[in-house]
Amino acid sequence: MQFSSTSKKLTGLLLGYALALGFSMVTASADGIRLWTTEEQTPRLAKQQEMAKDFEAKTGIKVEVIPVTEKDLGTRATAAFAAGDLPDVIYHPLQYALPWVEAGILDSDAATEVVDQLGKDTFAPGALSMAATDNGYASVPVDGWTQMIVYRKDLFDAKGLKAPSTFADVEAALKALHNPPEMYGFVAATKVDENFMSQVLEHVFLANGVSPVDDNGFKALDPAKTKEVLEFYKAIVKASPPGELYWKQSRELYFAGKAAMIIWSPFILDELAGLRDSAPPTINDDPTSPELASKTGIVTNFAGPSNKGGAAWGDSRYFGITSDADIEAAQKFVSYSMNEGYTKTLSIAPEGKFPTRRGDKGNPTKFTEAWAKLPVGVDRKKPLGDLYPSEMIGEIVGGLDVAQRWGVKEGQLALASKMINAQVFNQIVRKFTDDAISADEAVAALNEELAKIK
Repeated sequence: MQFSSTSKKLTGLLLGYALALGFSMVTASADGIRLWTTEEQTPRLAKQQEMAKDFEAKTGIKVEVIPVTEKDLGTRATAAFAAGDLPDVIYHPLQYALPWVEAGILDSDAATEVVDQLGKDTFAPGALSMAATDNGYASVPVDGWTQMIVYRKDLFDAKGLKAPSTFADVEAALKALHNPPEMYGFVAATKVDENFMSQVLEHVFLANGVSPVDDNGFKALDPAKTKEVLEFYKAIVKASPPGELYWKQSRELYFAGKAAMIIWSPFILDELAGLRDSAPPTINDDPTSPELASKTGIVTNFAGPSNKGGAAWGDSRYFGITSDADIEAAQKFVSYSMNEGYTKTLSIAPEGKFPTRRGDKGNPTKFTEAWAKLPVGVDRKKPLGDLYPSEMIGEIVGGLDVAQRWGVKEGQLALASKMINAQVFNQIVRKFTDDAISADEAVAALNEELAKIK
């Protein structure tokens, strides 16, 4: 591994050996580095500080863990860059990876060297591809999660239904299971001013291979593919209860045993098993019962008729090494956090931190196996591997192999984010599902409004 440091000629061989052993040797200076983290909740911060002490004991390099509120991260990084006072490492969301490389905030060569040393094939392809640059990677993927179709596997099995992996599978299940008010086929997002609806719609559009951007910016939506998405979304809305629906109602109805399918994040997994008193399953009289978890299946990779390979809506987090960093020390810390310290990294919040690095060169499933044994929950704790079967754990983690977001591969994430945040999709799709406009009118309206966003 070639580190970008003036001392690399003296330390290169020793450092490479130390890297291979998980940094068991002390070779870097003790000046210390700074880490900005958005995991600022007290228990999560304490775990990161503990990791910093472990790293210092192994390497002699001190790490100052500095919490930064996520909504302030962009402005703080820009100001620190202008002042020449960036931290050495930033734990950051996907949206900053490529723009920060272009702005000169991140050193993509340093991140790429870490990925190469750890082994590209040990990372989830989707998480890597979303941070890909022309010559490598903007940052090192740390963890992520994908939206899931959560469904009543017991009811599907009883009716001989296939798992809801495609539009057609979902529509077949709606016909077989929708029986209101005892059972709704779906609880679709319909509240237009909720970001939840925006995420769900992007998930469904991605599933059918539809994006509003290309390399040049806005790209008119393909009419045929878009109408397939619209008709599908109308079908799940018509199989939902009336009213303004978002994450709250979808969770409540599923937990009450009155919904066959919902779309949710993995943060529902511990709640499903009765481990969180503030969101208990009400399917029976015991709010701590794991019964509903045992009857649940999940789908991450979802496919429409025009995109047989499907997609998963994913959110990944990264370690970025900055242009002001002590490169050698920063690389050592990131590699430690992704190797011998990786299980501790994931333990900060395992229910929402799926491992983007599955294993190492000696054991390709090492970290996935360790993650499944980490306790999740709030008021009670149990490992996910004790709550859900191994094939479901595999499906959960596997979503990151095909994780996508609008605008990432095209270099248009910022524009796509503006389109999403403008809630144009929410408003126009809602008009269509309310039968206020036709599918052709909806496509035309979407293209007209999206073209205005710069």
